[in-house]
Amino acid sequence: MLKEFSLGFGDNQIKVALPEEKIINVVEGKQVAPITDVPAAVREALNNPIGSPPLKEVVKAGDKVAIIASDITRLWVKHDQFLPVLLDELNAAGVPDKDIKLVVGLGAHRYHTDKENVMVYGQQVVDRVEIVQSHAQNEEDFVYVGKTSRGVETYLNKHVVNADKVILTGGIVYHLMAGFGGGRKAIMPGVSGYATIQGNHSYCLHDEVGKGISPHCVSGKLEGNNMHEDMTEMAAMLNPAFLLNAVFTPEGQFARFVAGHWYDAWREGCRTVEEIFGVPVRGKADLVIASAGGFPKDINLYQGSKTIDNAFMAVKEDGVIILLLECRDIMEPPDFSGWFNYESLYDREVALRKGFTVPGFIALKCGLMAAKVPHIVVTLPENKAFVEKAGMIAVTTIEEAMALAEQKLGRKDYTITVMPHAANTVPLVQE
Repeated sequence: MLKEFSLGFGDNQIKVALPEEKIINVVEGKQVAPITDVPAAVREALNNPIGSPPLKEVVKAGDKVAIIASDITRLWVKHDQFLPVLLDELNAAGVPDKDIKLVVGLGAHRYHTDKENVMVYGQQVVDRVEIVQSHAQNEEDFVYVGKTSRGVETYLNKHVVNADKVILTGGIVYHLMAGFGGGRKAIMPGVSGYATIQGNHSYCLHDEVGKGISPHCVSGKLEGNNMHEDMTEMAAMLNPAFLLNAVFTPEGQFARFVAGHWYDAWREGCRTVEEIFGVPVRGKADLVIASAGGFPKDINLYQGSKTIDNAFMAVKEDGVIILLLECRDIMEPPDFSGWFNYESLYDREVALRKGFTVPGFIALKCGLMAAKVPHIVVTLPENKAFVEKAGMIAVTTIEEAMALAEQKLGRKDYTITVMPHAANTVPLVQE
């Protein structure tokens, strides 16, 4: 008996019929009703916080407040929809707009233009409060606040350190290095100095040169995750007064707001992310067939890396992965594609240790995964050379991919896991 699947590929669908008896998992996220009244939901979170008194009891008249917000690379957080409510609540608690500073947590990313500030935070916020940008490379903006137990010297932005009260904002999602995004990431890397970021992010790499990446810094893992634990120590040095984070539906709408204690409220948000996007699966499969879900999640290999990472979690060590990734802009962004010019994974790793970047880490991780398990990529014909440079096998049809996968597996009695929206779903393997 064949079961037909329709899998996203760019703006189109690719149909594949698979023997039902071979399918052990179909990985789909939960359907979640989006929040319909965003301001009301934000106010509800601020007034009924987790692990903290309500915001109006945390701040008082005379306080200088710094709000840390994500930059344009996190446009999906939709700060413009909830920051005005946060400002109104601060006003109601006796803190006027003139005593509030919005600190853009650029980390090591480039500065925003004025137009981008409006795009990310909305015209109302730009008109109401002073905006300062925390750019890691600008050394004079950072002050020393201490050293983590792992020995990383911590320099944080002076605007944040000098504030009476600091409020963290952001969005919580699975994060392929820090376990989960949001929370303490507003501080590290958001408002941290360059050397501090490099020191923290070095924990994503294996203790031993030549061994690639750390097995502890992976999606969904917090306990024993060196990078996360080091970041959390840095955040504790600052001890933010409050947090407001958003969790999203698979379609990218608001699912929940969590507010309160900077760590406890964030952890509650992480549990909601697990409930929505973590999918329990019955064991790993010989063959994983994964689609990002179509455009824009498969616009390039960098965006497609989330799909690759999630598919890899679901496959056996001697298995095969088939990826449906159109990649109409395969060479974008250059700070990712350029890493594939290194002749070997060792050279790529050594370069990354000298100057860590997230795109570089993802390029290294993709290469290491492809070296362990064959990755067959159904993609546009013109992408063949780049896909092969990335250590994967390029084909143009699902039929070609299936035939090649069977050949690599060397048998007919294999198991299959299908991941129709692999960019958004993390398989939680139940052994």
